Amino acid sequence: MAPTPEQVTAALATVNDPEIRRPITELDMVKSVDISPEGAVRVGVYLTVAGCPMKDTITRDVTAAVGRIEGVRGVTVELDVMSTEQRKSLQTKLRGDRGPEKEIPFAKAGSLTRVFAVASGKGGVGKSSVTVNLAASMAASGLKVGVVDADIYGHSVPRMLGVSERPTKVEDMIMPPVAHDIKVISVGMFKPPGNTPVVWRGPMLDRALYQFLSDVYWGDLDVLLMDLPPGTGDIAISVAQRLPSAEILVVTTPQQAAAEVAERAGSIASQTHQQIAGVIENMAWLPCPHCDERIAVFGEGGGQAVADGLTRTLGARVPLLGQVPIDLRLREGGDEGKPLVLTDPDSPAAAELRRIATGLSRKGSSLKGRQLNLSPA
Repeated sequence: MAPTPEQVTAALATVNDPEIRRPITELDMVKSVDISPEGAVRVGVYLTVAGCPMKDTITRDVTAAVGRIEGVRGVTVELDVMSTEQRKSLQTKLRGDRGPEKEIPFAKAGSLTRVFAVASGKGGVGKSSVTVNLAASMAASGLKVGVVDADIYGHSVPRMLGVSERPTKVEDMIMPPVAHDIKVISVGMFKPPGNTPVVWRGPMLDRALYQFLSDVYWGDLDVLLMDLPPGTGDIAISVAQRLPSAEILVVTTPQQAAAEVAERAGSIASQTHQQIAGVIENMAWLPCPHCDERIAVFGEGGGQAVADGLTRTLGARVPLLGQVPIDLRLREGGDEGKPLVLTDPDSPAAAELRRIATGLSRKGSSLKGRQLNLSPA
């Protein structure tokens, strides 16, 4: 017995657009459904743009979902492309009709997304590795997570998450690629092929950050992590202005030279009036491969020194959130686009990163000062 149109529509409702992460039926992407008396099903699907990088994924998912219905004797997927009017309608459905003035959703008073700006005083302390693994751990726990690679000159997040595809543009919205259930955006996705450097001055950096936050369709995120460039330059100032509610995560290594500059990077909060979520000490020690000893390759106590110094400067307790040991696999995972917290979650470095991510995730957003829109019956 051939399936009914209602059965096919119900199956299609389980298929999410890979970029928008919502059902294709809800997004008006189903063009047509034809069912033959013998049970052959032909489904027409609208792509958002011609050459959509996710067309193979959509075809596969639609075929699998419809093919599971009892009585189906074959599935054919025919792809078409949305018209300009359909794309505008989709944009309105996703973002509402906001008019010409764009806005940053995370800066709105009612936003429930926690934003962490991951900062360091100097390069080479593993800030990006920490960002990527925290994001992967949070996403694996069921949170909706996004990452902004705000380190414009030193962008490395796409490689560390294994992202190779480019974003898709729908009207003036940018659909970010997704890797390991994490939405990601980086200037590296917009450059010509090859290792071309980004040669921009301050105003262009601020504009890029603004577009990453306002033009990208992030959806309803629980957490947004921003991988900042080292120091207290243009991007750090722009983040403070664009997202004053962003919490700063300071990453350092144990040695005094790194700790001193990390403390200076965190001290920007005293001028921008941002909150510091805490300090993470990376490369804290090397586990001896022959015994249970810890080898202090870069010294000891830097992370706690940064936390104590920021506590004195800000007049509020800044905690040391964790100490991540050196692990060769952490570097290998970054090069291969496979975060260590996913490939070897029980390794010492991954376990510490997962513990830190869990602690940050548990600090729920406060409802203080928020309008609950309650009214008497």
